[in-house]
Amino acid sequence: QVQVVESGGGSVQAGGSLRLSCAASGDTACISAMHWYRQVPGKGRDLIASITNSGTTYYVESVKDRFIIFRDNVKNTIYLQMISLKPTDTAVYYCNGDCSTATIPWGQGTQVTVSS
Repeated sequence: QVQVVESGGGSVQAGGSLRLSCAASGDTACISAMHWYRQVPGKGRDLIASITNSGTTYYVESVKDRFIIFRDNVKNTIYLQMISLKPTDTAVYYCNGDCSTATIPWGQGTQVTVSS
């Protein structure tokens, strides 16, 4: 089974930067793409960025040009570099992936708080 652990969140002022990490362990060979999501209290989990095994990336419009998703295949880790952070980016950030053999359980997430 694949497990994911997110880290790197914190509290920053508007305009600041953070880099989130998502370490995957277990049978990671089943994964074809990895994604970052975020969730604010009372709302669902929203997909914000994706990266496929071939390196193709996707970003939701609200984070395009501010967030970059990239991966380190040796470390089985994906990252989300976030710049020009806004208070509206405040959320719990989660990662997950598309695994052909099983559903990957959600991790604990990592809290990002952006103050104005």
